[in-house]
This record gives sequence, structure tokens and C-alpha cells, in this order.
Amino acid sequence: LFFFLIFVFFAFSFFGYYELTLPSSWANKMDSASNRVGGGLGIFFMAVTLAIVSFSCTGPILGGLLGSTALAEGDVATNLSAGMLGFGVALALPFALFAMFPAWLQSLPKSGGWMTTVKVVLGFLELALAFKFLSNADLVGNWGLFKREIFLGIWILIFLLLSLYLFGIFRFPHDSPKTKLSSLRKITGFVSVVFCVYLLSGTLQLTNLKLLSGFPPPDFYTLAEQESECPLGIDCFKDFESGRAYAEKENKPILLDFTGWACVNCRKMEEHVWSDPEVFQLLNEEFVLISLYVDDRKSLPENEQFKFKYDSGRVKSIDEIGEKWGTFQTINFNAASQPYYVMLSPDLYILHSSIQNTDTDTYEKWLKEGLQAFQTYQRNIVVSSR
Repeated sequence: LFFFLIFVFFAFSFFGYYELTLPSSWANKMDSASNRVGGGLGIFFMAVTLAIVSFSCTGPILGGLLGSTALAEGDVATNLSAGMLGFGVALALPFALFAMFPAWLQSLPKSGGWMTTVKVVLGFLELALAFKFLSNADLVGNWGLFKREIFLGIWILIFLLLSLYLFGIFRFPHDSPKTKLSSLRKITGFVSVVFCVYLLSGTLQLTNLKLLSGFPPPDFYTLAEQESECPLGIDCFKDFESGRAYAEKENKPILLDFTGWACVNCRKMEEHVWSDPEVFQLLNEEFVLISLYVDDRKSLPENEQFKFKYDSGRVKSIDEIGEKWGTFQTINFNAASQPYYVMLSPDLYILHSSIQNTDTDTYEKWLKEGLQAFQTYQRNIVVSSR
């Protein structure tokens, strides 16, 4: 919710309803310091002055960068460092190039309406990302408000408004008087219209929106009635013990799927890899799928809540479903990232090394090797029992 509000705040700043600026006294102090000190330190203060003066433009972009690290998988510090490095290089590169080639300055377009258009486009993109964060909160919190069709409908509305703006149908407060639309603006508007059509086709289930895997809610989180609340309609369990009991009954290996409602890479695996016919057949017929959502904030029944004591002596209260499965993954498999797949026999023998985000061929090979290992394991049990 916090990121949703921040992104909406930045979006309306780009729309021109207010401007984000730092106190002018800060810029004046840094500017005087750069003149007074000189040398390398003076250049540093000049850079700080530039950062303060340009905050109204760069602030919302930096806010988007900070928020997007929450959507990305992997180490947050690494993602943020890489993002900040890219932002810094992109900001500094034009200044470096113009310093080396001063003649290029003459070819720069004059400031004006095009800058306003760029800011508005960024504002619409930030608004779309804001609803992605709100959708994540809805999924994790089990609110049931932003089903897949509703989310896609909101995005269609956002990009339809962007298209209307780019074609000059309406303007924002800080727009310049109506002028002839540039070719680039028309092309961008056309791309936005095409994207709206693409989203609409996904809403009507004419396409599966693979290009947006991980951004819309999963396909089973829908307004329509579903026979299965699992990816691709596969029969799955969302409780470990229930799934294990079924695996013992059917004498099938267990595929333990540590996943998350807000996990982008989990959705990509489900929509790109699991949807492959060979992989789907293996998952649906040869394995008992147990999907454990580590970010599920639904409260556990009181009789299932407990306190877990780590070897270090730290005690953690396990009150939510996601906390239970996240701790289960960390303690038993020494891992905390998702997606994370483990193959087990019904009596909990590990059949194969674990695997994470990968391609279709590797995943299919992994499943077949695990299935073969399970069959070998069963034969060995029969032989040893004689």
C-alpha cells in the first residue's frame, strides 16, 4: 500500500498538478560551496547542486527505481546497486559526451512541450505500476478485490487515457497551447492503443498475455468460477500434510513448489515453462503438486500458531500461513528465494537436487530424472524388504 501511494503521488507530480522541489536555500549553499572550495571537491558540490535543482524531474524516477526493486527477484541490495549505477551513468553520460563534443549542443532540441509530454507518459507508467503494487497487496492479503479482469481493466483504462492524451484529445494543467502533434507522439499513441487491444484480448481470454507474465494476477485468480485454484488448472495442494497424504495414497512423487503471490518469476515459470505440453503432462499426471505460498498473510488457526526457536536462540512467532511455509523452507532446505522446487518421495526422501528459475528443456529434464529416481528408489525398497 505504501508503494501504491508513493507511485500515485509521483504520477500526479508528472501530470503537473504540483511540483516536487527541495528548498532553494540548499541549492544556493551547495553552489556557493562549489565556488569557494574549487578543485575536485568543488566539482562534487556542483554535482550536489545539480541533483538538488533537478529533483523535481529525477525524484519521481528515483522513487520508481526504489519501488521496482521490490518487484524484482533476487538480492535487493544488488538490484538497487545495479539500478542506481544505471541511473547515475544514464544521467552523467550526456554531460560527459557534450563536454567531449561541444558542437553536439547545437543539435539539441529546445526545451518545451516535448518535455511535458515525456513527463506525462512517465506519469501514466508510474500510475500503472502503482496498481501493480496494489494488486500485490490484494493477493498477499487475500482481499479478493483486484481479480485478474479488474486489474487488466484498470490498465486498459490507464493506457487508453494515455493514448487519448498523446493524440491531443485532452491536456493537463502544465501543457503548452495546442500545437501540431509530432510524428513520435503519434507513433507512441498508436503503440499505446495496440497495447490496450493486447490487454483487452487477454481480458477476454483470447491470448494468455505471456509478454506480461508476472504483472497481472495469476490466471486462476479470476471472477469466473474455477474448478481449480492452481496454475493452469492443475490439481494441487496448498497444505504440505494434505498433499503428502494424497501422495502416499496414490504412490506418486511430491513436487514441492515454494512460491509467492507477489513473485514475478513464479508466474513466469507457471506461464512459460509449466504451460509446455510435455511439462504440463508430467506435472498433472506423474506428480503430486504442493504449492506453498510464503507471502500468504492469512492467519493460521489458533491451534496451529506456534513459536519457533532458532539455533541462535532467537524466537519467532508463526501466526500466518506464509510465515509457516517460509520458515519451513528456510529450516529444511536452507533457502529463502522463490520459485524453489524440491522433489520428494511420499516418505520424504529427496529424489533430486532442487531447482529454481530455469528454461523449459532443463525443467522437463529435471522432472524426468526425478521421476526415474523415484522409480529406482521404489525398486530398492522392494528389494531390501525381501
